[in-house]
Amino acid sequence: MSPRRILILYMTNKSGHHHAALALQEAIIELDSSIEVNCVNAFSYTNPVLNKITHTTYMQIIRRSPEVWGYLYDNPDVVRRSRNLKKMIHKYSSRKLINLFSEFNPDVVVCTQAFPCGMVADLKKYKKIDIPIVGVTTDYVTHSFWYYDSVDSYIVSDESTKDQMVKNGIKEERVKVYGIPISPRFMRSVDRDKVFKELGLEPDLPVVVVMGGGRGLGRIKQVVYSLAKTQKRFQIVAICGVNKKLHRYLKIKSRRLNRFKPFKVFDYVEHMDWIMSVADILISKPGGITTAEALAKGLPMIIFNPIPGQEISNTEFLLKSGAAIRCDRIADIGILVEELLQVSNKLSIMSDSARGSGFPDSSLKISREILNLIGYV
Repeated sequence: MSPRRILILYMTNKSGHHHAALALQEAIIELDSSIEVNCVNAFSYTNPVLNKITHTTYMQIIRRSPEVWGYLYDNPDVVRRSRNLKKMIHKYSSRKLINLFSEFNPDVVVCTQAFPCGMVADLKKYKKIDIPIVGVTTDYVTHSFWYYDSVDSYIVSDESTKDQMVKNGIKEERVKVYGIPISPRFMRSVDRDKVFKELGLEPDLPVVVVMGGGRGLGRIKQVVYSLAKTQKRFQIVAICGVNKKLHRYLKIKSRRLNRFKPFKVFDYVEHMDWIMSVADILISKPGGITTAEALAKGLPMIIFNPIPGQEISNTEFLLKSGAAIRCDRIADIGILVEELLQVSNKLSIMSDSARGSGFPDSSLKISREILNLIGYV
């Protein structure tokens, strides 16, 4: 019997969608190493030039005019007006996707972003391709570009997201609540002493982590300076992701910052499970993957700079669960951290709330669902 093949499609390297795809690949191989898993950046594969233009435009909007993204995100008028453009892109992409399917011959296609999910769903519908499709959402909300009759199964983050999909016409039995896919490493405990030593951190001081997703977005410099000015002793870990400019700046300033607080700066981090395992507070914008990882580790969050759209919904979810506090004034973040560290039971209550809303085994559950869909025994 030939090995099972699973094709996972995402958009944008080093993004949350990419992380989700890699987490599923890791989990599937952990369940059965004989299964062949291929992760492909779908838009880059089918439309490399348009992919580059779209990504550059999106990043410019997010950095310079996030309110514009808030207007565009799941706007019914925008969805209606873009329908013909979407059909044209899907039609143009179909030949390359058919070639990909012919070469890899997948038993199932898994999509961690709505656009490739739509491309494959339309291809299945109009080209009569008989292949199961699984849509895996990576935020605590879904939008109109996720909904397709030809998608066999949807995996969502929580019950409210499932309710939203059902209200929008997706049959309840097609929607499963298994959480946002994160690496199986987040299920496991770590050797804290080893992590402190590896990262050069002081084991007797609280750890406050500052980040802005994999792309290092937001006012991270200002947050670090706000923390450095506080009186209480704790250590700061700044994670810059792929933001090389930010990483260079904080590296240059690290000697000065260390006069105020023990300070470490990293660029793109592969083992966030290590850092989150020893952290006491995470200060971040609430991307879906970051949020899911923090919840799995029971790590309290202070939310800043949520991007209008999906991150506002993620913020609402976190605030309702009791796992996070939102701070809109950068100047207040240092004071808020001091208060949280001084009130002995506040962080433990937030930590318990986070764990209660987390799915540390999400990727393994989702992987088993994918395998069951194709009759894997």
